[in-house]
Amino acid sequence: MTTPKKSSRNRTSLATMYIGAGLTAIAAVFPFIDQSTTTVLADHIKASYPAYEPGAIDAAVAAYLAILSTIGILGLLGWFGTIWAVRFRKRWAPWLATGLLGIAICIAIAALTVQDTSGDVGLAPLLSWLLVLPCIPGLAVIAQWRRAV
Repeated sequence: MTTPKKSSRNRTSLATMYIGAGLTAIAAVFPFIDQSTTTVLADHIKASYPAYEPGAIDAAVAAYLAILSTIGILGLLGWFGTIWAVRFRKRWAPWLATGLLGIAICIAIAALTVQDTSGDVGLAPLLSWLLVLPCIPGLAVIAQWRRAV
């Protein structure tokens, strides 16, 4: 039988993880919305490579969309895998969450800092910062578990 405090902590952790999954979904879907509305990514590529023809810009945007959607899908798999582990009270759930958070932070830092051959950051800063957002609930969950120990 679980104590009420532990059950409440699990509910809070699960709610925070669902928020993280939602932010991951937003970060994965936004580049597709951007493609047909604000074109932040295409404009960033145009500014970085002024000699690119429209076809080359479209190809670069398509490559970034493939990369970002793959990151988003893997991120959602990570969130839902961690949610499953917490719901079924797996002992290794905190380790899984910590490892996935470390991977997510590395990806976010890479998106923010890696320079393209043009000398500019490869990914538009707005899209890079969107990759940081899901890390915040991840940090909150890990911090909550650390306080409970």
